[in-house]
Amino acid sequence: MTIELRRTEDGRMALLIYSALDRLVDCCGEQQPWTVVPATDLDRIQQLTGYELIFMDMRIPEQLRRDGEQP
Repeated sequence: MTIELRRTEDGRMALLIYSALDRLVDCCGEQQPWTVVPATDLDRIQQLTGYELIFMDMRIPEQLRRDGEQP
């Protein structure tokens, strides 16, 4: 599993989560890879990645979305 973090304008690391697949596609585009992670695993993910914030159902600007190629 790969965890993708985004840096905020003030330098903090954020984990973006989506409450449903249709919201992920609407907010991130059809090329965004995804996986299902139980909410109970978020503490472990925080320990592994050091994320500082969680944003739920956040829209990614189209120019920052994946286009189907690896980052």
